[in-house]
Amino acid sequence: MNKNTLKTSLRTLLVLATLALIAQGVAAEDPNATADSSATDGMTGDVGVGLALGLAAIGAGFSQAAIGSAAVGMLAEDGSKFGVALIFTALPESIVILGALPLFLQ
Repeated sequence: MNKNTLKTSLRTLLVLATLALIAQGVAAEDPNATADSSATDGMTGDVGVGLALGLAAIGAGFSQAAIGSAAVGMLAEDGSKFGVALIFTALPESIVILGALPLFLQ
């Protein structure tokens, strides 16, 4: 993987993680806190939950694509590094777990 692809994937991951965190804040918003919530009827939280989970999944997919291909290349050269490759491949899944948090908090 070249340096530009790595920079682009890391920037994309950072932007999607930021959007997921913002969406989690929207999901955590109290629908009764506003004076006139008749227009939304608590739907803002549902949209925030969907955004948080969807963007987290997209970010994890982008990062796993780059990490997975690098891990396969590393394993092709040295098969003794399977544990390291497995850890690095599983790391982006924590982003999806954090994105799914609003589903359980709502």
